[in-house]
Amino acid sequence: MTEQYVVDLHEVDEGQLALVGGKGAHLGALTRIEGVRVPGGFCVTTDAFRRILAEAPAVDGLLDELSRVDPDDRDAIRALSAEIRRTVEGTAVPDGLAAAITGAAARLGERAACAVRSSATAEDLPTASFAGQQDTYLNVVGPAEVLRHVSRCWASLFTERAVTYRRRNGIDHRAVDMAVVVQRMVVPHASGVLFTADPVTGNREVATVDAGLGLGEALVSGLVNPDVFTVRHGEVVGRAVAAKRSAVRALPDGGTHEVPVDPLLQEQPALTDEQAVELVRLGRRIEAHFGRPQDVEWCLADDGFRIVQSRPITTLFPVPEIGDRENHVYVSVGHGQMMTDPMRPLGLSMWRLTAMVPMHEAGGRLFVDVTRRLASPVSRAGLLDVLGKGDPLVRDALETVLDRDGFVPSLPDAGPGGPPAGSPPTPIDTDPAIVAGLIERSRASVAALEHDIRTRTGPALFDFLLEAFEEHKRVLADPLSMQAIMAGMEATWWLNDTLQEWLGEKNAADTLTLSAPGNITSRMGLALLDVADAIRPYPEVVAYLQGVQDVQEVRGVQDVHGEGAADAEEQDFLDGLVGLAGGERARDAVEDYLDRYGMRCVGEIDITRPRWRERPATLVPVILDHVRNFEPGAAERRFEQGRRKAQEKERDVLSRLRALPDGERKAEETKRMIDRVRTFIGYREYPKYGIISRYAVYKRALLAEADRLVRAGVLPEREDVFYLTFQEFHDAVRSNRVDGRLVRQRKEAFRSYHALTPPRVLTSDGEALTGAYRRDDAPAGALIGVPVSAGTVEGRARVVLDLADAELEAGDILVTTFTDPSWSPLFVGIAGLVTEVGGLMTHGAVIAREYGLPAVVGVDRATRLIRDGQRIRVHGTEGYVEVLP
Repeated sequence: MTEQYVVDLHEVDEGQLALVGGKGAHLGALTRIEGVRVPGGFCVTTDAFRRILAEAPAVDGLLDELSRVDPDDRDAIRALSAEIRRTVEGTAVPDGLAAAITGAAARLGERAACAVRSSATAEDLPTASFAGQQDTYLNVVGPAEVLRHVSRCWASLFTERAVTYRRRNGIDHRAVDMAVVVQRMVVPHASGVLFTADPVTGNREVATVDAGLGLGEALVSGLVNPDVFTVRHGEVVGRAVAAKRSAVRALPDGGTHEVPVDPLLQEQPALTDEQAVELVRLGRRIEAHFGRPQDVEWCLADDGFRIVQSRPITTLFPVPEIGDRENHVYVSVGHGQMMTDPMRPLGLSMWRLTAMVPMHEAGGRLFVDVTRRLASPVSRAGLLDVLGKGDPLVRDALETVLDRDGFVPSLPDAGPGGPPAGSPPTPIDTDPAIVAGLIERSRASVAALEHDIRTRTGPALFDFLLEAFEEHKRVLADPLSMQAIMAGMEATWWLNDTLQEWLGEKNAADTLTLSAPGNITSRMGLALLDVADAIRPYPEVVAYLQGVQDVQEVRGVQDVHGEGAADAEEQDFLDGLVGLAGGERARDAVEDYLDRYGMRCVGEIDITRPRWRERPATLVPVILDHVRNFEPGAAERRFEQGRRKAQEKERDVLSRLRALPDGERKAEETKRMIDRVRTFIGYREYPKYGIISRYAVYKRALLAEADRLVRAGVLPEREDVFYLTFQEFHDAVRSNRVDGRLVRQRKEAFRSYHALTPPRVLTSDGEALTGAYRRDDAPAGALIGVPVSAGTVEGRARVVLDLADAELEAGDILVTTFTDPSWSPLFVGIAGLVTEVGGLMTHGAVIAREYGLPAVVGVDRATRLIRDGQRIRVHGTEGYVEVLP
């Protein structure tokens, strides 16, 4: 195929990204939008870049060396990237290529001033903008200078910042090529940036215009502050005019310089309101063409606006696609489920198929539309009450939306015909047999599923699973189960509220619920202490497990996100115990633990995450911590200590109540509630255990189908099915066909979703709301959260983002984004807990109370504001964290 070194900008479209890079492709597309004016010019293609690299073979070896460098070794990255740039810039441009570039520049005019701008193939993409990673040169005069600056743009693919950016985003340096855009310079009165959605709140109905005098280089470099116009529905609704002491202008012979602004113009806006509104109208056309909000660079010359760049705003959280123009308010499912990471398509679709309410997907996360429940006063009150008890920030965010006149419609209350949505279920007797019966029914349902699924394969399996999902939902919707859960929660609230009123004691239920019977999640944490007891006496086994952990750290196989298959040695590590002194006992202990809890894992609501049974070595670091930090019999002692503390607290509370006026009645009522909370609070964790037990059965069957597709040559690897929805997986099994391009696109989208922070509440306008704590009862500088487990503790903060990386010592305080039940084995070895996500009755809070750990959850940006190793003080009763000097 003939190489094409230069192509006119008007000949370029979005389909030529591989030839002209992201910036070039977008500019070519902009030339085709009616009413949008783009300065004329041409693109030096990626064919030209590859020709230059062919002339500089030393670059290949330098890239090999760069790929082996530790990502944290900034000095080595700086030195290697500088050497690559010197090599590229020092490479002579072949005559034919040089002639093509200088000839195209001459056609713009022998003394034409040009802008020479990098346009990499991994730039201005929907999932990564790469803004500012490569170089731009303004007011380049004459063909020879254009050629010299094209070489500089080629070299800028290897600036330190560009290299680091690609490493952080998992992009191979060889997978990116560089094109260069050369355009006729616009000498503007004003220039700046237009965001067609508010880049801070995400609101798609609001556009913001940053404007300054002269060239935009002054704004980009931070030399001057911009004027900022806020435009909504064709009207300027906000304006901030900055003082303009200087501007950047073009020099007659090339280059730019800073000049002072006339004092009479310094306080004048760079644009009129009418011009700002006109610019936003142009931006809306551009946004409509590209199908998503845009970051648009513009210039204003005598004859109107010129658009010099447009890229997607990649930091905005996506909005669920509903297909109507009504207002909607969405609440995050992940914040309630303690799993705010993105989920793969199979995980999303499976959770939606087994959930009790309709859910909508955006950014790899799930949301529930609560608009109608907010619209009715009765259901609104119940919804705000329930969500507020779970997470006060969700309630605050919803109230912020409700305060905006007209966004949520007002609907009349529903007529008679049953209790309103969100109302508590009918109370039940305080009877432990109720809990025992519910657990047995759940176990029987899972056993029936395991029996019935064994003979199902192919399309028949998927038909069977659709029926199984209905049974799944029937189990979840069991009214008695919901009554038991609510009984424990309501008794907790009653004890906390009433004992604070009667005795002035906060969060009394935290102690009264210590070592409550029947909590499957706390039992899971204690059971791993028993595994450590089975291993501790055998030094050979401990040394072997330490070696397994070392291998995991080196090879990086402990990826909780499940990227790629587990290493064979990691999968078979249990077999390696056989033959060691004590090895068989150790293996039996781990296997017994996996039989009971192997269906669990971090992020377990996503069926695509590897379960402990699939990757048992995930547990090795925690087991080793327990071997090191605990004495034999710790599990039984801890449980018994908690039970005694609860009994002592009960005696103390009842004794103090009897001394009050009407004390016998108060003590009797409180005793009934203590019995009630201890009967039912442990069951709070069991329904999730039942769900995940069923998920393990579903997953085994689905992976068997994936293996069949791999053997048939339909898929290269079994994990590819994780990027199909349940229905698409079903279709693939029926047809023996999978769209490989779709799988690749889904993988790239999933990778990009990790960079997004999901909001607690999201509106159909795209506004992301996180809520705020309306409190003034904490010391200055304290980090505010939700008090979920009483007590105060001071210790070393261990910021842990991945369960597999946890290396904890006695007295450490765990600081993390969220904890689901899989984190409970860590709880037995820490002194306190701080999380970014959570509420009073979420899993981490329940288990923290069960173990008597002071805990504060819902602390915004805790993992960024608290550094690993800092000393902190956790006020679990008051709900704040102090970072100590």
